[in-house]
Amino acid sequence: LCSTHFYDLRRGVPKMSPALLSKRLKTLTRAGVVERAEIDGRTTYSLTECGQELAGIVTALGAWGVRWIGELGEADLDPHLLFWDMRRTIPIENWPRSRTTVAFILDGVAVKASRWWLVVSDGQADVCDFDPGYDVTGTVETSLRTLTRIWRGDQGWTHAVLDGSVALSGPGDVRRAIPKWLGQSASAAVPRPA
Repeated sequence: LCSTHFYDLRRGVPKMSPALLSKRLKTLTRAGVVERAEIDGRTTYSLTECGQELAGIVTALGAWGVRWIGELGEADLDPHLLFWDMRRTIPIENWPRSRTTVAFILDGVAVKASRWWLVVSDGQADVCDFDPGYDVTGTVETSLRTLTRIWRGDQGWTHAVLDGSVALSGPGDVRRAIPKWLGQSASAAVPRPA
């Protein structure tokens, strides 16, 4: 588990009710897969040795899904899941050391889900679906489908910028750096059938 607190876990599964997540965590704790602890008055969850052993299986299932599940349908596109995964796995070492904020403007989604901010500061990333109030370093304008395709590795940043499906705004060095800052998911490297 990259996320250890209930709220963080909840953000990673936005379509799951809090009651169901609580029930699943209790089941996993009883099964010895997850350990529940109180640290500084906050409940934390961590994988046990048993749970860590499942990492290879989960990774293999993810690779299988990317390899064999073709184009995603509209119902499969979820900005909350996409940005949560990006927050968890962007290459922070590629980002500037000072607080850096990238704004995203998505078309083709409900207005309330069309604006996002990714903030990296002090070696930590956070994602906001409301304006965090920081100066924006650069902006990415695209559709949710295009950003998802880039993240999954179905399309590269260069191609998306050249064909106009992604518009990057900001100073020249920032526009050139954004694709490196964001990268693609770990599963982007999974080979696909011809």
